[in-house]
Amino acid sequence: MQAIYQWEMNNEVASEIEAQFIEDQPLGNADREYLHLLISGTINHVEEIDNIYKPFLSRDVKDLDKVDQAIIRMATYELLYMTDVPYKVVINEAIMLAKEFAAQDSHKFVNGVLDKIVKDRGLETN
Repeated sequence: MQAIYQWEMNNEVASEIEAQFIEDQPLGNADREYLHLLISGTINHVEEIDNIYKPFLSRDVKDLDKVDQAIIRMATYELLYMTDVPYKVVINEAIMLAKEFAAQDSHKFVNGVLDKIVKDRGLETN
């Protein structure tokens, strides 16, 4: 989520952000391939992703908090392209990120948007 946020704020190349993130962050046993797919996939599909969640926003996309947007973009990518991860896990992780990094009660907003995407896309069986 932090890498997606950084991309949005600085408009840097995805591979540079990923390399910097890996260098600066203690990743421990994190799956670096999964991280690569998540960062590059979200950025490479951002227009499609934005078009998927926009109908479910309660405000104009330009008014969306950038942290919320990064979380929703990343989770939407996971829901659509990383189908081996159950949708409930994706939503739970997004809620946890919102609770840690976003404004108070953002997790409710993030949950609502992602829940609508799941229902709209028929992902409940995942």
